[in-house]
Amino acid sequence: MRDRHEPMQIGVVFPQTEIGADMGAVRAYATGAEALGYAHLLAYDHVLGADPAVHAGWAGPYDVDTTFHEPFVLFGFLAGITKLELVTGVIILPQRQTALVAKQAAEVDILCEGRFRLGIGVGWNSVEYDALGRSFGDRGVRSAEQIELLRRLFTERSVTFEGRSEHVTGAGIAPLPVQRPIPIWFGASTPPAFRRAGRLGDGWFPMVPPGPRLDEAKAIVDEGAREAGRDPSSIGMEGRVSWTPEGGLDMVLDHVERWRSTGASHLEVNTMRAGFASVDHHLAALAKVAEAVGLARQT
Repeated sequence: MRDRHEPMQIGVVFPQTEIGADMGAVRAYATGAEALGYAHLLAYDHVLGADPAVHAGWAGPYDVDTTFHEPFVLFGFLAGITKLELVTGVIILPQRQTALVAKQAAEVDILCEGRFRLGIGVGWNSVEYDALGRSFGDRGVRSAEQIELLRRLFTERSVTFEGRSEHVTGAGIAPLPVQRPIPIWFGASTPPAFRRAGRLGDGWFPMVPPGPRLDEAKAIVDEGAREAGRDPSSIGMEGRVSWTPEGGLDMVLDHVERWRSTGASHLEVNTMRAGFASVDHHLAALAKVAEAVGLARQT
């Protein structure tokens, strides 16, 4: 069991939907977060957004006008300007080609010298799946096979793999990543996803807050781990706290302590949808959190 007094690694959520296309802003945010003492940067993933004018009744949280930097390319840039751990949170794995994900992830891992976690999920946006030519209905089943193949591609020079959906014959990626294998973390919000995280994941991102719902989710993760012959305490858990206009710093700090009490190994601070109009505003909020939780500023 993880020692609850062990330090919890704290990082930031890259403000994908609000930072825009200015690379100067991207640079300023990442280097600013690092200077404040944050340990990692997590980025969401969407390749395409749906046009509500075409998709009647669209109710998703993102649409065709919502900005998303492509995480692997973004991380190639950030690896050259920071020493932050880089985390996808999460790549929608079943809508992407597995071998290409392996190649891209390995390259990021090399460029950032092994400071990379590959967070994956199955997603919710069928419009995106259709446009990328991938099946939406069996995405959960396919993801388990993809993970098996990813780990082999991360660790073996030449791979032959015959699965239901994945087929590789005597091929491999070169160079191999620094981490062999790269840690794979799961975004999870349903019982089947909780169980997959326990069976297959190096860690997981709960989509529920501390309390009874998290306790129920963690019980399923732990059960999945034990069924697979794994030690549940070896599986990391990363919580999320969000700065809101109503709650501000006090609510963030309360939620930080709630996550700490669960034994979470990692925590991310999200400042999107807080009404901030610039990178400076995002960083100012992060600075208040960093000072309050005692992060060591970088000089």
